[in-house]
Amino acid sequence: MKKLLLSIFTILVLQMLLNCSSLMPENSINTAKNPHLQREWMMIAFENFTKADLIKMNAKINLTGSAKDGKIHGNAFVGCNNIFFTSEFKNNGKVKISGIGSTEKACQDMKLENDFSKTFKNITNFKVEGHFLTLTDPQGNSMKFIAADWD
Repeated sequence: MKKLLLSIFTILVLQMLLNCSSLMPENSINTAKNPHLQREWMMIAFENFTKADLIKMNAKINLTGSAKDGKIHGNAFVGCNNIFFTSEFKNNGKVKISGIGSTEKACQDMKLENDFSKTFKNITNFKVEGHFLTLTDPQGNSMKFIAADWD
């Protein structure tokens, strides 16, 4: 009986050890295993733009890109150009957006894209509540998104 219990205990301990994830950079969220964050997000609120404007422009960010060392390669679209960036989400609600670039098409209505770009580069905080993602900058400007896969 003791051998049986010892065998079961050994198997359980080994299984726990094999399921441990690798170490992440300090305070980083393990984004590769965070389906609540690493998804496509549709913009539903930003500055004085109406929800209808945001839907018409197909405004969204996509955080489903490759994740490495706690950083996600993402992209955004707010009506004209494709915007790409790297994001690093921390456990304390902080986010670092870097490496921002975009295609350079000239479109008729670029107000949303220009305003988005000015705010997005200064984003420092995030909050995920249910199917909603809110990004804010130190001046209190915010943009709110809803998960695209949420019904």
